[in-house]
Amino acid sequence: MGSRAVLRIGNASGFYGDRFSAVREMLTGGPLDVLTGDYLAELTMLILARDRLKDPSLGYARTFLRQLEECLGLALERGVRIVVNAGGLNPARLADAIRELARRQGLDPAVAHVEGDDLLPRRAELGLPEGLLAANAYLGAFGIAECLTAGADLVVTGRVTDAALVVGPAIARFGWGPGDLDELAGAVVAGHVLECGAQATGGNYAFFREHDVTRPGFPIAELAADGSSVITKHPGTGGAVTTGTVTAQLLYETGEARYLGPDVTARLDTVRLAEEGPDRVRIHGVRGEAPPPTLKVGLNRLGGHRNEVVFVLTGLDIEAKAALVQRQLAEALPSDARPAELRWTLARTDHPDAATEESASALLRLTARDRDPAKVGRELGKAAVELGLAGYPGFHLTAPPGAGLPYGVFTAAYVDAKAVEHTAVLPDGRRVAVPPAPVTAPAEPSTRPSEPGPALPEPLPPGPTVRAPLGRVAGARSGDKGGDANLGVWARGADGWRWLAHTLTVDLLRELLPETAGLPISRQLLPHLRAVNFTITGLLGEGVAAQHRFDPQAKALGEWLRSRHLDIPEALL
Repeated sequence: MGSRAVLRIGNASGFYGDRFSAVREMLTGGPLDVLTGDYLAELTMLILARDRLKDPSLGYARTFLRQLEECLGLALERGVRIVVNAGGLNPARLADAIRELARRQGLDPAVAHVEGDDLLPRRAELGLPEGLLAANAYLGAFGIAECLTAGADLVVTGRVTDAALVVGPAIARFGWGPGDLDELAGAVVAGHVLECGAQATGGNYAFFREHDVTRPGFPIAELAADGSSVITKHPGTGGAVTTGTVTAQLLYETGEARYLGPDVTARLDTVRLAEEGPDRVRIHGVRGEAPPPTLKVGLNRLGGHRNEVVFVLTGLDIEAKAALVQRQLAEALPSDARPAELRWTLARTDHPDAATEESASALLRLTARDRDPAKVGRELGKAAVELGLAGYPGFHLTAPPGAGLPYGVFTAAYVDAKAVEHTAVLPDGRRVAVPPAPVTAPAEPSTRPSEPGPALPEPLPPGPTVRAPLGRVAGARSGDKGGDANLGVWARGADGWRWLAHTLTVDLLRELLPETAGLPISRQLLPHLRAVNFTITGLLGEGVAAQHRFDPQAKALGEWLRSRHLDIPEALL
């Protein structure tokens, strides 16, 4: 991939369904060496698994193929190499489809793919549970690097770590080996910043009012041979790249300060940021450690069937109306037709003396789950509808009840990395086995050498306080990891950090977010980022596809926290 000192890697997709035009925008907006796209998430793998059940030739992100129809020639003309995980559950078939597309357009790109992540055919051998729709190991970056070193113009993967899409090109450019842990860790951090697209350039940003984020551009990492990078974007594109936007993305969906991966463990507590100018943030100082001996495996299965009925409660006596519905439905459902789980949630969206009917109304949501689709289908809908003239005054539903729909469950397992057949399939068809990391560290925290955590900063001196929302002085970003929620909170200045580190404890978090009561919560300090990072175990039940709560991916959990009021030092406001 040449020997230039800086490798410019852009991103054009953060999820399956992201901005369709981003591939063209990134190819035409300025110089790039590599363009990446992340199309996979836990929920996406379930969607692709269901596609594959209907048609074994599917199982990949078809959107990417449509994007290539208008941009493949442009990428080849500009010498931009493309690395995407759009192969999903069927990277070989997507690679073939790209070749077919290229032939129709009179083009001849070198196409390679990475496989070996699909462990479903080896389920019994590896001791994985029965009833799975998909079982995919999170592979590392060295297979991608093999493909690029062999001259690939496009590399298609299945389930690799999101950051691997950036780390692989960096390995190919700079010649890093498995022992270059600091360099690999720096590229992992850059990859983590890029992986969610516009989230690094002002999208979903807590302080969005400070920038024009009407149409944020997509991010670019300028990687150096020592693993440091500068995060930026094409000139003239919307949004912003600041230490704040980069910090927000660094905290997204991470847990411990040790960020485990198949190639390296990146120490997030060593990451340092520095603004180098408008829309340019340098990431440096990242340290790496040996990776664990195991690979994470994402397991997707059908959990059962679910249905939802939403009752609209308007005006006075909202609580009493909600109680009446629950009593009536309990009476109406025969015991042999009662779903295994019935969950009621009352959202008080109503306002007193409201000027519109909608703003005078609350929503009472009934969620039903059962393995038997009949128990969440016709009988449940019939029982709800029959209350229409016999229920609370003003009875109506947001929509007629429908049939129950299947829902998925995501869990994680871990297998010995040596048992996974990570394979790079080169443009000429040769198959190259990619060995696991030669040196590994203990996989479990309990078996690692103990070390002191980061020291707390000096507390702020006592002074007057004001009751105000936390979001006045702190940003937050949250997301999901299976059934767990991640919540990162950062301060905007040194004094804010001194206050935040001492104030936002696990106990206070439970008080501010009562839904977390009784759940295990861990807290990590990241002093260089002026941040605290929480993992709330089990908040999301069986994962996003199970729709366990109102916000099933915990996307807005951080914004809920920022809206909560507490006593904040007057000097910070």
